[in-house]
Amino acid sequence: MIKLLAVIERDIKKFLRNPVVIMMSLVMPLLYLVILGNSFQGKFRGIPIAVVNQDSATYATRMIENLRAIEAGAKTFSIYYLKDQGAAVEGVKSGIYKAALIIPPDFSRRVVLNRKPELGLFIDNTDNISAEAVRNSVNGSIQAVRQEYVPIRERPDEIHLRSIDLYSMVDYYQSLVPGVVIMAIFMGTMTSGVFNIVMDKFLGTNESYLLAPISRGTIVLGLIISGLIITTITALAVFGISMLITGIPLSRGMDQGITILLVVVMTTLALLSMMFVFLGRANHPRVVGIFSGFLNVIFFFPSGAVYPIESFPDWLKAFSRINPEAYAVHALKSVLFKDAGLRVVSGDIIFLLAFTALMMVLAITTFKRTL
Repeated sequence: MIKLLAVIERDIKKFLRNPVVIMMSLVMPLLYLVILGNSFQGKFRGIPIAVVNQDSATYATRMIENLRAIEAGAKTFSIYYLKDQGAAVEGVKSGIYKAALIIPPDFSRRVVLNRKPELGLFIDNTDNISAEAVRNSVNGSIQAVRQEYVPIRERPDEIHLRSIDLYSMVDYYQSLVPGVVIMAIFMGTMTSGVFNIVMDKFLGTNESYLLAPISRGTIVLGLIISGLIITTITALAVFGISMLITGIPLSRGMDQGITILLVVVMTTLALLSMMFVFLGRANHPRVVGIFSGFLNVIFFFPSGAVYPIESFPDWLKAFSRINPEAYAVHALKSVLFKDAGLRVVSGDIIFLLAFTALMMVLAITTFKRTL
């Protein structure tokens, strides 16, 4: 019994001497609650939609008032008024808006004459969840346009919403592919790059770095580049297999493939350099294991890979604006599901490039080249 108690006491003392492990044990369950609780099944707010009103008569005005009521009350979407239908649709294609509602010039006249009045709704259907939220809200506004009528059954001359999906059908299974690729990149950055330094410290074999006549920058860059090669190959393999399983085609061939490769490479560099900042001074693989779960939660789930960012509370949306994985997911979704080219995702790539440069500077500055 005394020997057993001695073993127990030793292990408890080892745990108590590691404040990082203690803090992570307390913080991570609460973090899971806060992040996961706000990343799934949240209420949609502020979904940007463009409205082009080509009719200034009564029923068009009433339709606009109904939309404003939703904007002010439930706050499901934010309305942006445009005059040009082409600019509105192009805004949806470029990701500025999630949908564009077109009110034709003869809308009110057709309502009065019972001549099958219609509205046009152009939707970014690559995100099924937010697309349905917009469609249902606009349909709700339509139902309240004829306030003077309460029909018992549906009439053939009621107002119809002609919903136009701008892209080919993307099911939920296919929409997960960008997130799977980002997850593969994350896992690769946790098992290469800075992880090799941590393992060398743990095994006591890091003297080779300390004795060699090389600078901190050379060590950091060398490990990041080796991690880049390994992780990129792994991520591309996962990407190819996922494409085969889900049936997503590469519709634009080489051009699309080069854009995807560039996004994967830039995302890998961003995460590898970030890991060096967080773990460059760690000396035990247990710390890496704890941080991997911590970082996965705070970066992956608020990235929009599983659930749309529009459903997040404001504070989580603000974090998504500096989350490199959010930009990577947006770029991959645009390339895969919208046939977007390099010009469309250039903003995402520029952010990843700037983030990588910042993390590289911090990694080299904070890396400790001593015992």
